[in-house]
Amino acid sequence: MKALLSKASGGPDTLSLEELPDPVVAKGQVLVAVHACAINYPDVLIIEDRYQFKPPRPFAPGGEIAGVVEAVGEGVTDWAPGDRVIAVPGHGGLVEKLVLSPAQLYRLPEGRSFEDGAALLLTYATTLHALLDRGRLSAGQTLLVLGAAGGVGLAAIELGKAYGATVVAAVSSEEKAEAARAAGADATLVYPRGPLDKEASKALAEAFKAAVGPKGADVIYDPVGGDYAESALRAIGWEGRYLVVGFPAGIPKLPLNLTLLKSCDVCGVFWGAFAARDPQANRAHVDTLFRLWSEGKIAPRVTEVFPFAEGGAAIAKMAARAVIGKVVVRVGG
Repeated sequence: MKALLSKASGGPDTLSLEELPDPVVAKGQVLVAVHACAINYPDVLIIEDRYQFKPPRPFAPGGEIAGVVEAVGEGVTDWAPGDRVIAVPGHGGLVEKLVLSPAQLYRLPEGRSFEDGAALLLTYATTLHALLDRGRLSAGQTLLVLGAAGGVGLAAIELGKAYGATVVAAVSSEEKAEAARAAGADATLVYPRGPLDKEASKALAEAFKAAVGPKGADVIYDPVGGDYAESALRAIGWEGRYLVVGFPAGIPKLPLNLTLLKSCDVCGVFWGAFAARDPQANRAHVDTLFRLWSEGKIAPRVTEVFPFAEGGAAIAKMAARAVIGKVVVRVGG
């Protein structure tokens, strides 16, 4: 089989497409023929050794896949060859064939493409856990979304609207603002590219405050970090919840006096650990996502599909923070 491998720490240019022996399914395992693999920012970090997990090399990046069950090992009864599935292995997805445990698999609904299926779970499951479990979002509240045109950002807009929130989308360009509005955002704000000096940071805080209204934001969803974090936190409302999702703009340092003055919470969001610690609750969330998908309230926005040989280019585009929605690599099928 072919696999796009990271054999040394570095950028997407260090990846190489190579031939490997086909994996063999063992007892209690499922062999999946990968048809599509979505690209996310952790794929940028993991090949640079900057992610929280550092798999031994060589390894394939690619954290979420869709494909078809090719074979099942002894003792597997819930899955059969020919079943269409999606999964979030965390890494290893940019391969033609992948061995997974049955517990990692979810059934891809009929009528949905492999590309859309591969783009669903990581962004939407992260966001549903963030907004409901960590952010306690409810109808009538105000949700401020940073990086609102990326995969998790668009998911936050759609899920925020599905749960009755007023959604303010903050983005870095008018093109991205248009994407946020198309996803259902009630208002948009275009912020400047960082780094931000003291005056620019203060001006951005005032812009955030104006956008969310005098009561402030009940929930702030931040998958960006960097210089934007403190400005956003200054726009939080009384007893608001600030959700820490990611740091493509850098890891911020927040002045904790702001949390005292607003009696607000700063909440970490680590969906992968949540799913591992409470798989039953995570399965319930995924069932909710499938229902919302079938009702047309959410829909992965795949804006570009790359051939397998150009998987490194897909990761490079993510590294440049030039992606609106999701990019997917078509692996096989």
